[in-house]
Amino acid sequence: MGSSAESLLSPTQQQGYGAMMLMQLRHMNLTLEDPLLNEWIQSVGHKLVAANNQPDASFHYFLMREREINAFATLGGYVGVNSGLILLAEKEDELAGVLAHETAHVTQAHVLRAVEQAKRDQLPILLAMLGAIAVSQSVGGSSAANGTMAAVMGAQGLMVQRQINYTRGREAEADRVGIRLLARAGYSADAMATFFERMQNALRANRGGDREETPDYLLTHPVTQVRIAEAKERARAYHSNAGFAVTTIGNNPLLPGNMQVTSSTHTGQASNFEFAKERIRALSADTAALAIKEYNDYGAAGALPDAKRYGMAVAQIRAARYADALASLDKISTANSHHAWVELARAEAFGLSGNVAAADAAFEGLVSRMPNSQPVALTCAQVLLRRNSKAAGARAQAVLRTIATNAADDPTFQTTYARANEVAGDLVRAGEAHAEAAYLTGNPEAALLQLHTLKARPDLDYYARARIDARIAAMTPVVLELRRQGFKDWDGPQRDR
Repeated sequence: MGSSAESLLSPTQQQGYGAMMLMQLRHMNLTLEDPLLNEWIQSVGHKLVAANNQPDASFHYFLMREREINAFATLGGYVGVNSGLILLAEKEDELAGVLAHETAHVTQAHVLRAVEQAKRDQLPILLAMLGAIAVSQSVGGSSAANGTMAAVMGAQGLMVQRQINYTRGREAEADRVGIRLLARAGYSADAMATFFERMQNALRANRGGDREETPDYLLTHPVTQVRIAEAKERARAYHSNAGFAVTTIGNNPLLPGNMQVTSSTHTGQASNFEFAKERIRALSADTAALAIKEYNDYGAAGALPDAKRYGMAVAQIRAARYADALASLDKISTANSHHAWVELARAEAFGLSGNVAAADAAFEGLVSRMPNSQPVALTCAQVLLRRNSKAAGARAQAVLRTIATNAADDPTFQTTYARANEVAGDLVRAGEAHAEAAYLTGNPEAALLQLHTLKARPDLDYYARARIDARIAAMTPVVLELRRQGFKDWDGPQRDR
């Protein structure tokens, strides 16, 4: 039936604000930008979106570096997941349960309604606060200042409590819709309740009196035995034949009798979850040395499984220990030695160690098998660019052009593409890509300045000038809106990791 909240912001405005938030997170180096992991988390999220009743809805799923247990959804369908939450999960279905819950917050307009609720509450609470301040000031003496502070703090507390109550009121709906999405996408409908129990156990293990020890996700998504029981009960409605989720689409008057149409999705398909989890472990550690230590500690307790050997190799590549990485990859069992992620890590280690022939052979095989794979194209190009030759730059350009259309919003692609054009000698294309990378990583003013500088070059042809003019026209409203809100490129200094 719709909601008055929908009149607050148009879908385009919502998407714009969500994109701005992601830009700022990237600027502060809080996101985990990795081609393989980005492709993987998007694939999990888009399975849920495909099962949604709103096929035209736009969603973007991304990873955060931090190991705290947290996830969130914001305007425009932007859903973020902390590395720590994935490290806690034991199977992809559990991660999908969290993503389904957050996706439901967006599809049910909970985020937009929260904005509307905050605006509705603001005036009456503000008036109550001003009334309390007036009364306290009429008393006079030292108690007036204390009364004023108490009024302000009381109003702030009331606003926070109203917001918490509002959020909790939407949790049951997000659970219900999320479980339906899980089942329709072919995941286990029980996974949401299973992960709730896992988070509750994490809370009990961390309970020590300090609020900071409580997983962040539980502060905004409180888990109780009642909620877990309700999630299990809802999941029972979706239980069906092993390996299949059956969804009744409804009565169709064109079909005879009581015949109904159902859709089935098999859940037994292969998953990259274990390899993704270990890649996250290796890349989210504060340093490569700490990541390697984690795997050494695992190894001290027994032989490492294949996924952890892969994670060790990723950590060793991060530490520039390429020979060790190749040795770790060689220990992976025959069953997984030709896994695409393992082969890509092996090709990368060959290339970075200087074994040009082995790297070229490995990458050519991967590119021919997966010509449209963003992780393969980006990793191949990054290895080629280490050679710093015009021929290598031209080859990197060619590889990257195959993914340019789908990867235009990826800052890793734009940075790599800029470098490829520099090495190949195309400085105009390099300048455009550098501007795009700056824009996508929270520096829109710098991006706009770069484009204006590029536009002043006398050697621009008609097509380059048209491209640059189009991007200036698109970026200018974003910069003006950020200025209106008080944001500048240097707000929130970029962090080193």
